[in-house]
Amino acid sequence: MTMAAGKDLKTILTKLQYSDDAKVVQQITAQMKQVQARMAGIKQKLVVMSGKGGVGKSMTTVNLALALARQGAKVGLLDVDLNGPCVPRMMGLHGQSLRMTPEGAQPPVGPLGIKVASMDFFLDDASPVRWKGPMDLSPVWLGLMEMNVIREFLADVVWGELDYLLADLPPGAAADKPPVIAGFIPDLAGAIVVTTPSEVASDVVQKSVTYARDMGIRVLGVVENMSEYRCPSCGAENELFEGNTEAMCEVLDLPLLGRIPFDRKFAKTFDKGQPLLDLEYPTIQKYQEIVGRIQALLDYKKVLAEKL
Repeated sequence: MTMAAGKDLKTILTKLQYSDDAKVVQQITAQMKQVQARMAGIKQKLVVMSGKGGVGKSMTTVNLALALARQGAKVGLLDVDLNGPCVPRMMGLHGQSLRMTPEGAQPPVGPLGIKVASMDFFLDDASPVRWKGPMDLSPVWLGLMEMNVIREFLADVVWGELDYLLADLPPGAAADKPPVIAGFIPDLAGAIVVTTPSEVASDVVQKSVTYARDMGIRVLGVVENMSEYRCPSCGAENELFEGNTEAMCEVLDLPLLGRIPFDRKFAKTFDKGQPLLDLEYPTIQKYQEIVGRIQALLDYKKVLAEKL
């Protein structure tokens, strides 16, 4: 059945102005204004995404934040995953919480002075998030409820003055989920995409990059994680996967920002909440090099904007 002229869904939606009793649109608008106010003192806002789970995205986000902090930058770390928040544990902050003040929720401070805000601070151990009521019947309602919780969370956190905010986005069940959440962050400087040299991961990551670009999000480049396996005994590195991340980057017209080996000794320190901070450690040096490339891209964007 076709709708009469002027009665299609798009036309109807454009004419609505807070017409529902719950004032949903008004609430969302107010939330986003509050998020913008909370983040006004942050110079560069970056998201780390993949679209594919299991590629070490959180590990990458945490270590990029640490690499920036080693340079003396004021850094914030945001973890918005509802069912898999792991940043606080990796930073040795599991069990801590946001400090509620009249100004808003103050995030706890981790290694190298990094401020950390995570959904983990609100969740019970090993308890998945479940929605009650009609959301059980509709994935659309479930998605809307999840997005509303994340927006409310972002509107409450007081960051203060920061040089960088890095957001660790959930992989999601579809390539569109991370870009949608990234859209909640005002004045986003760009996205960093994490993949492994696996062809399966590359296929999903490409879709996520395409969707992000369609939403107007600038993708800065790709970090290849688990490129090789570093032997804990002798330090020798060997390939873990057969794939071609360079070819994927060429197709997407993106720079490969760097390659990080799977390093069991290194990963173990984050599992225990005692992150390795030794600047001389080889894997840490690789993260420092990646951060240098990211900063160069951000500086180039700034210079280009000034010229225009």
